[in-house]
Amino acid sequence: MKRRNRKRSSKTANPSKIAGNAEKPASPSEISSDAEQLASSPNIPSEAEKPAGLSAALAGADRRTHPRYEFIAAVEVRVAESDARIETRVRDLSQQGCYVDTNNALPLGTITDIRITKGEQLFEARTRVVYSRAAKGMGLMFTAIVPEQLRTLETWLAESRETSWLAANRRRSQRVLMTIPVRVSGQYGAGSTFEEETHTRAISAHGGLILVSTQVYRGQRLTLSNVQTKAALECVVAHIDRDQGGHPQVGVEFMLPNPIFWHVAFPPKDWTPRHPDAKSHIKTSESR
Repeated sequence: MKRRNRKRSSKTANPSKIAGNAEKPASPSEISSDAEQLASSPNIPSEAEKPAGLSAALAGADRRTHPRYEFIAAVEVRVAESDARIETRVRDLSQQGCYVDTNNALPLGTITDIRITKGEQLFEARTRVVYSRAAKGMGLMFTAIVPEQLRTLETWLAESRETSWLAANRRRSQRVLMTIPVRVSGQYGAGSTFEEETHTRAISAHGGLILVSTQVYRGQRLTLSNVQTKAALECVVAHIDRDQGGHPQVGVEFMLPNPIFWHVAFPPKDWTPRHPDAKSHIKTSESR
């Protein structure tokens, strides 16, 4: 009888340990600083009520929808209710919001007005705090932007996107020179559409360099179809190179990451000709 009682008591003890682990909140390091782009509902829960794991998951999903780009500029944040002001700098920018560095992060849900200044350009918008980290910074989501200010935001995003695209393509390990037949379509003029058959000059896991005879502009959204696989996705014009002879070379970036779109196995980010795998491959080729 004693042995049976011991076995029963050990079985009932295990569930309490599992429950304790499940209730353990995620550490601050597990929550990405990208959460400023959180597509949250109008009712912002308090920081205590908001599950850390859910916040990180939603932030990751939104980050795929609204890419962030490094963007350094001065910013003034004014609290709408108290008129308190914080002068700091913007670290990154997206279509939906921005992240600012500050030692005085505001509480979640705080409504603010911001003024971002870069050179002679000024951008103003009404925002809401959707991510707050004490002594580090906060993420602001745009809630109201007038059309004139929206044009300034789109100009900054186009410049930042091009800078990011050029930097990525300078890392030759992440792109492959390959000709793949594609179909490009989009809009131009007052509601007119175009579609043309062309091919790529180089591809990467996040976009490609293609020849386009139709005049396009930076920031324009296009539909790109892989003729071989019949797959299609949305992309945005990140860079236009008109120095080459013939048709301009247009660098496009996928709206959502899609590493399998080209059906090509890309080398790792740290790959170089001196990589051990590359050397072994060269030796194998020479032996044959």
